Amino acid sequence: MVREHGPEHPSQWAAITSIASKLGCTAQTLRTWVRQDERDRGQRGGLTTDERQRLKDLEREVRDLKRANEILQTASAYFAKAALDRRPK
Repeated sequence: MVREHGPEHPSQWAAITSIASKLGCTAQTLRTWVRQDERDRGQRGGLTTDERQRLKDLEREVRDLKRANEILQTASAYFAKAALDRRPK
């Protein structure tokens, strides 16, 4: 809507504030959506929605792998200690 009705307003911000009141959201929220749409269309620098989701997924995967690695290290240390305790003296 902002792109469609932008030419009717003196600035993009004026279009955003006018349309936001009609949509029932804040102008800042609509501005954020417009900026993200511009990134998705390649008109503005930054991460696209797909890239943001991919980054979020990768960060989650890294967290999960670190957690699994910590668990494996703890288990390995536990079993190594248990093996040492069972050795004949």
